[in-house]
Amino acid sequence: MKQKHWLWLMLVAGLVMSMPSAQAADPKELAATVCIACHGPDGNSLAPTFPKIAGQQPGYIEKQLNEFLSGKRKNDVMATFLDKFNKGDVPGLAALYAAQKPAPGTVEDAKLAAAGKKLFDEGNPDSGVPGCMGCHLEKGEGNDRYPRLAGQHQAYTIQQIADFKSGKRSNDKAKVMRSVAERMTEDEMKAVAEYIAGLQ
Repeated sequence: MKQKHWLWLMLVAGLVMSMPSAQAADPKELAATVCIACHGPDGNSLAPTFPKIAGQQPGYIEKQLNEFLSGKRKNDVMATFLDKFNKGDVPGLAALYAAQKPAPGTVEDAKLAAAGKKLFDEGNPDSGVPGCMGCHLEKGEGNDRYPRLAGQHQAYTIQQIADFKSGKRSNDKAKVMRSVAERMTEDEMKAVAEYIAGLQ
């Protein structure tokens, strides 16, 4: 009898442990009431300092949201919204934004973008900077492992590269972006960000 009771307790404990920590909210409602403030109604932010997340790789969105929640990635603006959602909401939000159509960016300096294209495609062999397309693909669309860059705001891209360079942002796997960014000059950051903004 005691053995049956023990087995029953183990079964119940296993079921409890496998349950999500909190019930997932409606991702559309979260997007319309929380995320919209920075990322716009469809994930295409209008403010150049906030990233466009429409069409982003879902796995990448999940990783970033989970790491904001855990504290592995820090951002003062995101920190003010973290109590509005939880880990259970992450998959739904990721799927929602991944399914949105990304808006194209705008190239403001064609000459700078041309320099950025060379860096994006070929890198800088002299300083050991690899071409961005090696990870983010030819059109910047990304894949399951690396994020979509195409059409991203110049200001946001420059800030993220600079943060990787300084170590302020450190949630890249195997320090891949930190090792690239630390070799990049400020002019190279601006050039590649300009080119990325025009990719679709």
